[in-house]
Order: sequence, then structure tokens, then C-alpha cells
Amino acid sequence: MSPPLSPQVPLLQVKGPLLVVQLLETTLLCLVNYASLVATNAARFRLLAGPEVKLMEIGLRRAQGPDGGLSASKYSYIGGFDFTSNVLAGKLYGIPVRGTIAHSFIMSFTALEEVQPKVLAPLAGGEPVDLVALAESWLRRVCELLQSPPEKANRGELAAFVSYAITFPHHFQGLLDTYCVMRSGLPNFCAVALALHQLGYRAIGVRLDSGDLGQQSKEIRRVLRACGTAFQVPWFGSIPIAVSNDISERSLESFIREGSEIDVIGVGTHLVTCPLQPSLGCVYKLVEVNGSPCLKLTEEEEKMTIPGIKAVYRLYDDAGHPIMDLMALEDEPAPKAGQELVAHILGRRGEATKIKPSTVEPLHRTYFRDGQVCEVLPSLPEVRNHAQTSLNQLSPAHRRLHEPQPYPVRPPLD
Repeated sequence: MSPPLSPQVPLLQVKGPLLVVQLLETTLLCLVNYASLVATNAARFRLLAGPEVKLMEIGLRRAQGPDGGLSASKYSYIGGFDFTSNVLAGKLYGIPVRGTIAHSFIMSFTALEEVQPKVLAPLAGGEPVDLVALAESWLRRVCELLQSPPEKANRGELAAFVSYAITFPHHFQGLLDTYCVMRSGLPNFCAVALALHQLGYRAIGVRLDSGDLGQQSKEIRRVLRACGTAFQVPWFGSIPIAVSNDISERSLESFIREGSEIDVIGVGTHLVTCPLQPSLGCVYKLVEVNGSPCLKLTEEEEKMTIPGIKAVYRLYDDAGHPIMDLMALEDEPAPKAGQELVAHILGRRGEATKIKPSTVEPLHRTYFRDGQVCEVLPSLPEVRNHAQTSLNQLSPAHRRLHEPQPYPVRPPLD
């Protein structure tokens, strides 16, 4: 089922004995509302970030309890995020897991003598090498290149980086802002990364968690490129730079405007708690009983219901963009590709439009009938791929986040 693009289109249809379907109301709304809210929020971040930047969900500490955190990991993945820091979500759902070294880990070291063990075997094999001594020698060379006094680099931080690198030589990355990014964190990271490179390993990234993230990313990229050139390590200048720290949509817009060098963005609070829209108001309404359509009349127009069981079709133009959703009664003939039809926008009497769709897609499919699964449920990667494909099919006018062109929903006239 493709996601609806208008609040007037029914997301789910439930048929059965009145008592039974009424009992399902709270459960279905609970499952649908939060899932749709977080997936939509994640999709907005993905649209802003663009296809190249990697997005990492890091909201477990801010989510509404462990169940909310687990759900948010799954739904943000559907919405377009690449990774989660939630290891349980990775285990249960197969979502790629990513994380970085913590400030507390770095601060727990005070001197190089605390590193145990001190040696690491080269990737190609051979005698283990004292990585502490090797990193110290590289630190002197890096600081000379950067014209920065080596004594300004915190030795406890260097010890933490070396210890982490020995434990995870294939996944070494540094958190740079525990003390000072340019005088300590970055030189220490470069020293350990270059020492690992000498042994055949490759560091996978750095992370920033405070300050002017966009500006710092450009300064860090300059240093990484300088080290790569000076020490003849071509890949060093393209080491991924990750950022976190209360990232919002406004933050992403700022990064884009500044032309930052950020490759990976970790989003937590503003993803899983959805501050811009804290709740989604999906409703569950009766539209037919015993074959008779039901209509709710109210003084609030947006709360009026459309009677009858619907069939919904998405109509596409020649470019493959959806141009409208057509809502008809279930027993009405389905529209056909290449067939001209006349439709009007809901709520606007007299406004008729002629349209000849190139493709027609039914939006509703039956997955459960009489208590049995009648169609295989898609896997999480399939759901994610379908959601991303549907979003990419939208025309730019409908997809933009600021003042988008309203997407029309229309019933047929003939």
C-alpha cells in the first residue's frame, strides 16, 4: 500500500462485525499514529539532507520509554535514516547499527600508561607493534605539520583513542570535542589513525558534538586533507565527519547554506519526539453499516466524514509523478490508464478537472481476511524501499518542505 498524500484519504479500511471492529479502534490508532508521525518526520530530514549524507537515529535516550525508542528506530529507518544507535533495534529488525566513542570513555583515561594492552598486530600479520609509542611518534609529526605544540594535546585523550583503536582496529573513530578540537582532539585522532594506517588499518570517521558544527567540519576537513597530502595517504582527506548535538531541520538547513563538510548526521530529540508536530491526529470513523452509508455531520467541516466504503487510486503523469489521488466508492468502475476522466476537488463544488493518467495504482490491498493473512507482509527493507520510492516519485512542487503545493484528492464525476 502506498502512503496517502492527503488527510482525506483513508489509510486503513476495516470491515467486520461492528463490535469486533470497534474493539480494534484504540489498538490500530496507537499503532498507526506514532508510526506515521515518526516515519514522516524522518522523511523530512531525509529530504533536507539529500541522498548523499548519511543519517543516524540516536534518540533512545530521549524517546518515551524503551518501547517508544525501539519503535522510533524502526519507523525512522522506514522514513529514510541509514543507521540507528539502538543495538536492540539492530538485533530485532536488522537495521544497520552505528555508534561512536563516548566522552565518558575518553575522560576515564588520564595517562598513556593506562593503556592495556599496548600492542596491535599488523593487518597483514607479523609481530605485534607498540601502538602507544607509534601514535606518540605520529603525534609529533602531525603537530609539526599543524604548527601546534604537542604538549597541548591531552595525553588521556590520546590514551583513550589508542585503547579504542587496539580493541576495534577496523572501526576506529574519534570523538574530537572532549577537550579542544583543534589543539587536542583532532591531532590525537590523526596520530592514531596514521599509526593504524601504518599497520594496514583504516579509520572510519570522526564525530563532533558541540560548537559550530558546520564551520568546524570545514576546518577539520582542511586538516585531514593536509595530513593526507603531507603523509601520502590519499584516503585520509575523505574520512567521514559525523555531527550530533540537538540537530533539527533548521540545523540541516544551516549546514547546507554554509556548505559544510559533514557526511553523517546523528538526530535524536528532534526525530523521535517530533517537536514540530508532537502528535498525529489519525481518526477511526464509521462509514457504512449493513450496506447503508453513514455520514457524520458537524459544525467543524474538517470533522465531517465521507460516507461509503472507498476505493482509492493514485494517478500518475507521463513523467511518473503522482498528480492526484482519486477516491471512489468501492463498487464504482476503476479508472484506466490512458482513459480521460473528469474529477473535482473535495470541498470545492463546481471545480472540475479533466485528466488522462498514464498509470493508475490502487492504493489499498487486502492483507488480512477472516483472521488469516492473505498476502505476505513485506519485510522492513521492502517497506523502507517502497516509502523512499514513493517520496522520490513526488514532483518537486509537492515534495518541498516549505509551502508545498497541496496534493489534490478528487472523486470522479463521470
